[in-house]
Amino acid sequence: MSKGLLLLAAALIASPALHAASGDETVLQARDALRKKDRNALADARFATAKQQHPLAMWVDYWELGNRLAEAQQPDLDAFYARWPGTYVEDRLRNDWLLELGKRRDWVNLRAEFPRFRMNDDREVTCYALLAQHLNGQDVRQAARAAWFDQRDLDDGCTFMATALFEAKVLNVEDAWHELRLAIENNRPRAARAAAGLLGPAVDKAVAELLDNTARYLNGPSGRNSSASNHGHELLVLALMRAASSDPDSAASALQAANAHRLQATQEATVWAHIAKQAALKLQPGAAEYARTAWRMWDRAQPPGTQPPWSDDLLAWHVRAALRQPSADANRWVLMQRAIEAMPVAEQRQDSWVYWHARATLARAPAGAEGDAARSTARNALAGVATPLSFYGQLAGEEIGQAWRMPAVPATLSQAERQAVRKQPGLVRALQLIELGLRSEGVREWNFTLRGMGDRELLAAAEWACQRAVWDRCINTSDRTRTEVDLAQRYPLVHRDLITERARAAGLDPAVVFGLIRQESRFVTDARSGVGASGLMQLMPATASWTAKKLGLPWHDGLINDHGLNLKLGTAYLKRVLDDFGGSLAMATAAYNAGPGRPRRWREGGADMEPAAWAESIPFNETRDYVKKVLANSVTYSALLGEAPTPLRARLGAPIGPRAALNPAPDRQLP
Repeated sequence: MSKGLLLLAAALIASPALHAASGDETVLQARDALRKKDRNALADARFATAKQQHPLAMWVDYWELGNRLAEAQQPDLDAFYARWPGTYVEDRLRNDWLLELGKRRDWVNLRAEFPRFRMNDDREVTCYALLAQHLNGQDVRQAARAAWFDQRDLDDGCTFMATALFEAKVLNVEDAWHELRLAIENNRPRAARAAAGLLGPAVDKAVAELLDNTARYLNGPSGRNSSASNHGHELLVLALMRAASSDPDSAASALQAANAHRLQATQEATVWAHIAKQAALKLQPGAAEYARTAWRMWDRAQPPGTQPPWSDDLLAWHVRAALRQPSADANRWVLMQRAIEAMPVAEQRQDSWVYWHARATLARAPAGAEGDAARSTARNALAGVATPLSFYGQLAGEEIGQAWRMPAVPATLSQAERQAVRKQPGLVRALQLIELGLRSEGVREWNFTLRGMGDRELLAAAEWACQRAVWDRCINTSDRTRTEVDLAQRYPLVHRDLITERARAAGLDPAVVFGLIRQESRFVTDARSGVGASGLMQLMPATASWTAKKLGLPWHDGLINDHGLNLKLGTAYLKRVLDDFGGSLAMATAAYNAGPGRPRRWREGGADMEPAAWAESIPFNETRDYVKKVLANSVTYSALLGEAPTPLRARLGAPIGPRAALNPAPDRQLP
């Protein structure tokens, strides 16, 4: 690198002060040129921002080199790293370069680069690195198995690693079958084909057939005569798992009628376990009985205490199947505990499973002194996860009689603490990127800079974001603190008067509206989701238009980010949804997130359930998390608004089950 470039880089790193906006337009032009893959414009912008010593010159440099990375060589990268050491773009470009090195099969440079990758958050890079380490003589079997099994879909890194390690006999046939089962379970057909290819042409062909038409495979010669071919039983398990994903009852009938006698007991147990998962995902009443059948078969085939190699997700759905059983069914607690106890220890420690396992222990404890030890164990477990700031933490506290208490207010930040954070170049750049409309880049720069910060630094950074009205960074940064909790940062009362007025005008509890906005948009007025929802209350354009029409308000899509109108429409729509579900906040918030038709279906299928169990059994991961967070948020906001906090159980309301015949018909017009 030239002396001039070194001096330029040093000057940019040393001075985080924001330059005049004269170069900002060049940065935006560079981002647009990247989108268009315009090399000449990117090169011109890189030169211009470097000459201006613009504080975001490193981003333009990153975009320019990233755009031609396929042609770059290691010295180009080394020069970039030297220009921008310790920055987010240095580490992000290293991530990109590691992927490129893997594609090039350049294991020497990859081995040198990987230890310097600080974020280390790319599974494909990890797979490449593990293969490079293997080629260098290291034992990578356990790490390679974990990375391969965690692969979400086909990518070059993990697929190439698995193929090479399988050929080297580091990964074995059983590993390949396990990956194949995981791919079938999670509906990843391309990954399934890749794993099947390792097991030979016959397995590859059979897996292709059962993926193409499962019913035809089961009813054809391969399915009917599975015991006559090598791997026939394993393939039959896969076919039945695949069939269960579309029709669990039909898969159960096929297993019972024709196939059970051909499978080993552990294989049959595995099929029943997957049928149970799929039935639970579809909220079918028979899911729990399918799960019990799986566990009975497993216990007959294995020594006591042996846990099955079933996925965490499958075991979680066995718990949820148990949760949807009638409250009078004592066996549901047995199934729940069995599934939780089969999870890895780290998974068992999740607040949700600690709570439900403790509830099961309390329900099963014998009356009187004989059950005192079990009750004590359960109460201690609940006390360990009780906190005023999460769904299960609040439920756990209420279960053992703890009143909701605000966390202690942290000591006031000193001027030195504030100034130290505001001198962080990464945070300065992040705020400038966000102000320029480059929110994605700004958020990534901000989060990278927070790594390794202690609570006091995080509080100072959050305070700065709050003061700049960058509410999502304010909340998310403050959420990272471990021992010092500032509720004013984590749960800001942005637009307090307006939100309170709009909520009350619509007939809603303002705490619920605050809790919903915190989850929806983090109070970012121009927030836009990947599916097109916009504004504080993340309204879809069609929903906003429909609600405006109902209210007799003039409307066009350009009004959706007007925060006053967005609030008016969002609160009016939420009230209509809440009324449609008889005042159930759990169902109404689920409807707000996933549309009203889905929770109407999710309430059917059996007996009334306690609302917490209903929320946990929601089959959409995003909606399940959303409902729990909005409701927990509302408890906290009620306290911040000066009210006596309504306990979470009271907010959850009455048991949830099929709509009573005497109740009004659902409003089918609700979008």
